Parts: sequence; structure tokens; C-alpha cells
Amino acid sequence: MTAPIEETDVPDLLYSEAEEDLRAAVRALLTDRSDVPALLARAESGTPYDPELWQALAGGIGGAGLLVPERLGGQGASHREAAVVLEELGRGVTPAPYLTGAVVAVQTLLALGEPAGPVAALLGEIAEGRRVAVLAVPFAAATPDAIRPAAVVAGRVEGSVSGVADAVAADVLLMPTTDGLYAVEADAEGVAVAPLVSLDLTRPLATVTLTGAAGTRLADGAAAVGAVRRGLLAGAGLLASEQLGVAEWCLAETVRHTRERHQFNRPVGSFQALKHRMAQLWLEVVSARAAARNAADALATDSPEAPLAVAVAQAYCSGVAVHAAQECVQLHGGIGMTWEHPAHLYLKRAKADSIAYGTAGRHRETVAALVELPAP
Repeated sequence: MTAPIEETDVPDLLYSEAEEDLRAAVRALLTDRSDVPALLARAESGTPYDPELWQALAGGIGGAGLLVPERLGGQGASHREAAVVLEELGRGVTPAPYLTGAVVAVQTLLALGEPAGPVAALLGEIAEGRRVAVLAVPFAAATPDAIRPAAVVAGRVEGSVSGVADAVAADVLLMPTTDGLYAVEADAEGVAVAPLVSLDLTRPLATVTLTGAAGTRLADGAAAVGAVRRGLLAGAGLLASEQLGVAEWCLAETVRHTRERHQFNRPVGSFQALKHRMAQLWLEVVSARAAARNAADALATDSPEAPLAVAVAQAYCSGVAVHAAQECVQLHGGIGMTWEHPAHLYLKRAKADSIAYGTAGRHRETVAALVELPAP
């Protein structure tokens, strides 16, 4: 007699009608405000952020408050909706502090417990698009163990953190310290944010240095470590959706170009070798979509399998995004090598994302540690 099969919750990988409506709104906004000429012009200027675009995305559409509860002025949505926004931002390599501000920082604050006092006030301001908060950790940090916390001396925060993504756009810096998590105003006395020369021109990095800066203590050491861990987990999980967006654009643009580009009196996309390469890339993108959606759903439902789902998504999606961008550059021929074509921005975003919140190798190690293989 066979044992009964245990029922398990099946993750929902499909997009709801509300999610598709959100996608349409975000895509229309980015098409109108962040087309390729505008994107390249801002990248060349050294100030990639468009404040008006951010206000429309964060406050107008309500994107910044998707993870914030309704009672605090947010949308009370889930990681699934935030993942849709990130897919579109990845598809447009849009310079916006969304992943760092509306996902990682918000998730860190929510993980501190029932929001009250300064935490609740800050979440409300983030949801309205009036403030941008950034967790001051290296973009490549995978766990709190990889973070070198700042020190608190006589009630003032002292320390330096390098490689902080979107720090130049932050109004508030969430600083992990040896004494807990502190909120520090970015323009306060004793705070210096020095931009770095980064590979990805659409997501600037900076070194944050605090010298006797005043801050508001949000949580003690133990609670702060747990909250930062949760914030980094959400960041890694939803980064997969951004990588999916990058890969989808690269595939679609490559297919379009090879249909229109002719050689020997026929479209170059009709050559069998190129057909095989694009078909293989399509399979990879479809698989990446499943992995990214699974991670977003696991985070949204607070599944105990969320760490595994996130690790699987990052272990796979980062490589797919890089491969798709490389193929996009190469199959565009000489055009793909020019500054005027945005392919290089997608390759740089994909390469930078591949080491963000942990490398693919680091996530594969996590998968191996979490999966219990049956005895032979």
C-alpha cells in the first residue's frame, strides 16, 4: 500500500490582472519619460536620476509604497507587485533607487517589528515618495556577516562603507552599527557621500563616511541583524526580476534587429546558427521567469522555502541576464559596439547585478546547504 501524497502549496507563477495593469502603467511612464536618448544623455551627464520620473513612479503610481501597509500610507501590496515594477525597470535599465529604497530599505524597516514612532513615520514618507531611504551596505553584500558595521561613540555614528548603491539619491541612510540600526540624515553634519566610478552608469555607487554623525536608533543589535538579513534576502529575490527584465529586453531587441538586418539578400536572423542561439536564449529567459516569479511568490507568502527560492533564482537569473546582454551586443554586430546603442548599458547592468547581494556561486553554495539530498 502506497503512502498518501502530502498536499503542498503550489506557487502561483502567473501574473494577475492587477499586476498586468501595474506593468502597463509603469511601462507607459518609462516610455514617456525614460527613452533611449534621455537615458544616454543622463548617463553622460553623470547625474542619471530624473527627479520628476522618480516622483511619478514613487508617488504618482504609488510604486514606492507597494510593500508598505495601507495604514501607514502605502499600497499594502506584496513582493509580487514590486517584482513586476522591477521587471519593467530592468527592461528599461532605468536609473531609479527602487530596488535599494522601495524594497531593501522598506523590507528592513518592516522586519524590525510592528512599525511605530520614527520607523512608522519614515515608512509613511517613503510610501508617499517624499523620502528615499537606502540601507548603507555594500551592494555586493550577501549576508549581515559580510557587513562591517559602523561604531557608535558617545551617541554618534562613526564609520565608512564603500560600494553603497543609490547612496547619492538617498535622503536617509540606514546604518548598521555595533549598537544596532540607526537612521542618519544624508545631509546631516558629519556625513559625506563620495560617488565612485562604477561599471553600471545607471546605478551609481558611493562611499559613505560618517564622522560623529547624529542618528536615530531604530533597533538594537540582535533585531538589527535580523532585519538587515531580511532586507538583503528580499533584495536578492527581487533582483532576479530586474535581471529577468534585462534579459527579456535583450532577447526582444536581438530578435527585432536580426529580422530587419539583411545580409546576402536575406534577414540575418534566418541563418540557422543564429536561430539556434536565439532559441536557446529564449529557453533560458523562460526558465529565468519561472525562477524569478517563484522567488517573488515565496517572499510574498512568507514561505519557509523563501531562502531556497531566492538562492535558486539568483544562481540562475544572474547568468541568464549576462548571457542575454552578451548575445545582444554580439548579434547586433558593429552597431552593438557603439555608445549610441543602449546594448552596452544592459551588459553593464547585467554584469553589475551578477555580483549584487551575493554572486551566483555564493547562492549555489546556499542551495547546496539548504537542500537535503536523500540517502543513496
